[in-house]
Amino acid sequence: MKSRKIQVVNPSGLHLRPAGLLCQTSMKFQSKVTILYKDKEINAKSVLNVMASGVKCGSEIEVQCSGEDEDAALEAVCSLIENGLEE
Repeated sequence: MKSRKIQVVNPSGLHLRPAGLLCQTSMKFQSKVTILYKDKEINAKSVLNVMASGVKCGSEIEVQCSGEDEDAALEAVCSLIENGLEE
């Protein structure tokens, strides 16, 4: 398992469109992709779970990936979030 702590920088947090983009990116990989926020474990492959997490701009989250392509999954998901989820 690999993990990295990052900060959400897009102004609107993880609302519908960025949550959908995050989910689409996560689903490209075989690995399990989980976001840890406060005391929650959020399945990054579920749009509803990501939206319901309440992650706002400036929040620190931890992205965990485990599986055969965990390195690539972690890099892709973290890069997407660090670059503002295209907003």
